[in-house]
Amino acid sequence: MRKLVITEKANAARRISTILSDGQSRSGSIGGAGIITFSTDDGDYSVVSLRGHILELDYPSEFNDWSGSSPADLVYAPQVKMVRAKSTLDAIRKLSKESDEIIIATDYDREGELIGMETVRAADADMKKIKRAKFSALTKGEVESAFASLTDPDVHLSDAAEARQIIDLAWGAVLTRSVSLSSGQVGKNFLSVGRVQSPTLKLLVDRHEEIESFKPVPFWNIKGKFGMLAFKGEHTGNPFWEKEKSDDVLKRCKAVKKGVVSSYNVSMKEEYKPSPFDTTTMQVEANRIGIPPAVAMKIAEDLYTSGYISYPRTENTEYPRSLSLRGVLEKLKDSDLSEEVSEILSQPQIIPSKGKRRTTDHPPIYPTSSATADKLKGDKWKLYELIVRRFLATLAQNAEAEITKCVISVNDEPFSADGYVLKKAGWKKYYGKYLSFSDVRVPELTVGSAVDVRSLTQEESQTKPPFRYNQGSLIQEMDRLNLGTKSTRHDIIGKLFSRNYVQGNYLIPTPVGIAMTRSLEKHGGGITEPAMTAKLEDNMHKIAAGERTLQSVVDESQKMLHSVAQKIIIEGPELGNEIRSALKEQQHIGVCPSCGNSISVKRSKNGSFIGCDGYPDCARAYPLPRGAMVQTTEDTCDVCGLPKLRLVRKGSPPQVVCIDPKCESNTSRNDIGECPACGGRIRIVYSKNGKRFAGCSGWPACDRTYPLRPTGTITATDEKCGHCGAPIVSAGGRTECINIECPGKGAVKKRTVTKKG
Repeated sequence: MRKLVITEKANAARRISTILSDGQSRSGSIGGAGIITFSTDDGDYSVVSLRGHILELDYPSEFNDWSGSSPADLVYAPQVKMVRAKSTLDAIRKLSKESDEIIIATDYDREGELIGMETVRAADADMKKIKRAKFSALTKGEVESAFASLTDPDVHLSDAAEARQIIDLAWGAVLTRSVSLSSGQVGKNFLSVGRVQSPTLKLLVDRHEEIESFKPVPFWNIKGKFGMLAFKGEHTGNPFWEKEKSDDVLKRCKAVKKGVVSSYNVSMKEEYKPSPFDTTTMQVEANRIGIPPAVAMKIAEDLYTSGYISYPRTENTEYPRSLSLRGVLEKLKDSDLSEEVSEILSQPQIIPSKGKRRTTDHPPIYPTSSATADKLKGDKWKLYELIVRRFLATLAQNAEAEITKCVISVNDEPFSADGYVLKKAGWKKYYGKYLSFSDVRVPELTVGSAVDVRSLTQEESQTKPPFRYNQGSLIQEMDRLNLGTKSTRHDIIGKLFSRNYVQGNYLIPTPVGIAMTRSLEKHGGGITEPAMTAKLEDNMHKIAAGERTLQSVVDESQKMLHSVAQKIIIEGPELGNEIRSALKEQQHIGVCPSCGNSISVKRSKNGSFIGCDGYPDCARAYPLPRGAMVQTTEDTCDVCGLPKLRLVRKGSPPQVVCIDPKCESNTSRNDIGECPACGGRIRIVYSKNGKRFAGCSGWPACDRTYPLRPTGTITATDEKCGHCGAPIVSAGGRTECINIECPGKGAVKKRTVTKKG
């Protein structure tokens, strides 16, 4: 019996072939397309891998000219599928005719089902031959079980993914063209709009404006230290919103030397273990340890196809009964966490935690084989370790903490002191490196006993604005509002960055991002509201469940889109003016001190730079600072009169600098000493990706460089190292030679540093 297997990725093809053939597979090609072949007792196999979608959905070529038709014409325009990999499709077409059975072994989710189904249909395969292999991990047991119990393809699941393709293409094309044409931003400068992208951007703009308009309100707290151990307590009336009341309480208590314990209670609190990882929580936790969601997903997919973890696109937070948890633990005995694994295995019972979501397509994310830091390295190891530790935490026992509640009366004013002591680490032993907690001890006291009042202080503070979103918290909010899917949310955030709608780690919207959102709120017919896109998402869930048809959902979507497009086209002039004004503001840097024209951000074939609008009469031009989020200011340089920019770099305090990197205000700030090689000046320099290092001003004639600490302020000391002649700087609370290869490294002692100048 001849069998054709179609996989989504080359890594998956190799792994499946190795498992099913016991390592006896052979690689070859048909018409330029790669193919893996092997034979088993149940037949001869040919395995062909795709690279995602073999077909690309688009509009016919006659719609390529943006000015040739109205964007509204695209709403009901036909969409066509074009072949992206002809050689691969030809090979599948040839092999499908020769095969008795065709097995779709793509990722088992909506997108994977569509990739497989559209491929066999495009190859004109006999649909009676089509079978489906469903697996959640590329392990020997899962793959062998999947191929031993093949099922029929899920047409409803495929239709749901195809509906998303059709709807997303139409909404993206119609809205992007409408807004771009209205604002005159066409070609490479087009303005991207989308049914998920736009409400996501609105979340960031709303939060930004909430922060910008926030008015802090002052308040006062009264705090004290008590007893021999100087444990801390706070007045139960905190915060005080009127200083007079705070002053009155402090006055009543200030001179009192003894307080009285009015209540004292100790109890045990059970701290429940976390739920298993779904895609969203995995991305959020990865972001907390420095791996952005898009990077985390790419690494997770690599770990999956290499057999280290289960399928990383899942909404399930409950391990299925069929999953042998002890079996998984046994496979992890050879990992770098073998000691922790053995401890979990030694528990009399292994009872996993459960989350609120339960689905039947894939289990939560869990490790499927052992690995070491030496083998995986870098972020790949960091993510793998995170997934293993989360898995162990879900199987460990709950933690227990001793909670102390104490109230001390000081001249009849109550002060509460709360203690926390972890008594049983439980799951925190395995997941504690990602948590922030510490013991706070309150000594054993007796009600009615006297306690020394060591000190009382009044602290003034202000209310704080809400936190900005980071990528992790934004993905959580998108998940809550049903914006996008577990597979697409990180890509949506990436688009916001690539279109320059947001900047920085905390997703600060740019003037264009703000103007785009506010204009679409007024003229976009509701496309910035989560409810509209959430309704479409719900409809696609109903297609997958067989409750609605692909065509009915597409028809409903087209009616919604046509109404939105008509409103944007009618109100296009006003919308265009608002966005053009924002673009001008975003590109404006300041005023040229030579000719009085604007200095703004320009684009050339070599990238963006800062230049005078008076060119060619005024040729002032400066490079854009590298590796930093750039914000405009109203300030001008005291030395040369040019505009100043505010630069934000990860790990360093924000800097306000002159746009001319050669201005004395910049060179003196970044100068850290004399070059021991040529007598030039060693300066702080930034690479394209924002990493800083020290380099000689005589470059390229002198290539002397030194690595620098990645975070914190670096201050020159005007001293040379007595061993190598390199500058000595103050950094991270230490005074040290910047040469990491200095023969006297370690000889420079910590000392008092006098700042230069």
